[in-house]
Amino acid sequence: MSAKTETEKLARVRLNFFACHKSDWLLRLMDLYGGAAELLKRPAAEIAAEGGVMSETAERLAAQTRDVDPEKELLAAEKAGAAVLTVLDEGYPELLKKIYDPPLVLYVRGGLKPVPAAAIVGTRKATPYGLRTAARLARELAASGVAVVSGLARGVDTAAHQAAVEAGGVTWAALGSGLNDIYPWENKKLAEKIIEKGGALISEFPMDKGPFPANFPRRNRIISGLSLATVVVEGGFESGALITAKFALDQGREVLAVPGPVDSAMSRGPNHFIKNGAYLAENAGDIVACFPPEYLFGLKLCGPEAVKSPSEAVLRAVSPDALEAYRAIAAEEGGLSADELTSKLAWPVQRAAAALFELETSSLLVSRGGRYCRAL
Repeated sequence: MSAKTETEKLARVRLNFFACHKSDWLLRLMDLYGGAAELLKRPAAEIAAEGGVMSETAERLAAQTRDVDPEKELLAAEKAGAAVLTVLDEGYPELLKKIYDPPLVLYVRGGLKPVPAAAIVGTRKATPYGLRTAARLARELAASGVAVVSGLARGVDTAAHQAAVEAGGVTWAALGSGLNDIYPWENKKLAEKIIEKGGALISEFPMDKGPFPANFPRRNRIISGLSLATVVVEGGFESGALITAKFALDQGREVLAVPGPVDSAMSRGPNHFIKNGAYLAENAGDIVACFPPEYLFGLKLCGPEAVKSPSEAVLRAVSPDALEAYRAIAAEEGGLSADELTSKLAWPVQRAAAALFELETSSLLVSRGGRYCRAL
């Protein structure tokens, strides 16, 4: 990287500290002045007069970037094992460059492999149906060689990341905080597993930035921007998942939705999208079918039946009854009905029903035509 390019990168890191920034108008100002380095040289009064922003905003921009040490920020990222990327760097994702407001700076822990990606998003208040469907879709995508993108939030996001990791696939988590402040805290171990399995944690926020509410709607454009398609699993009309889907539409990407019960508040969002022309997503094949042809090369276009068997760690997490029931069902090519399972194991109906419920909510079984089959 030339000295001029390095200076410009440092200026972008510094400019990125402007709180609640919107990169679309910052990019416009950079274009006006010939880059971030030149923009930061201009007095606030000039920026307000020529850049079409309020005087208060221009003053705040100057105040919040004046004392930033970009080299110190790069050292902090290096200490945390994170790469700091701008569009000037080769590793900056090509799909993200194409959105109208790409992040000025992208912090990445782990690896952003050049593979096709799809986003799975949904509510934090997911139902058991939403959780197991998100997990199944993530496993199928992972088995097909597709990176699963989500936001590391509770609910649907966590289910998607966890399932992709357990299936041995790649998953990318876009955060609403800096990489030194993983949120929610209970997902810190999951975050490390994502990296261990070849995935990545991604943020546009400075390393020590906290998880402020305004950050999360903004990070949703990164989730959709990294993805060829976005799948909405569950969410009401106020859900952030719908914001992500709208970003995807604005970015010219495909939007799919998982149909849900009409009496469930969590199905209002996806059902609305389907009624208004979104593709219906039942399996990974539906999602991959929306990818442009040039992205299909090298994918293992498999259905649910081709997904890997669950790891021993997943099976160890269920109760002994659930494990015994799983093995009985897995031994039958066409699965078993509840009555057949009860008969085969000589169990009371209630005991079999409890085991089946646990396996379904753990996303290890799916019900097809009254028969229970392996989801993995």
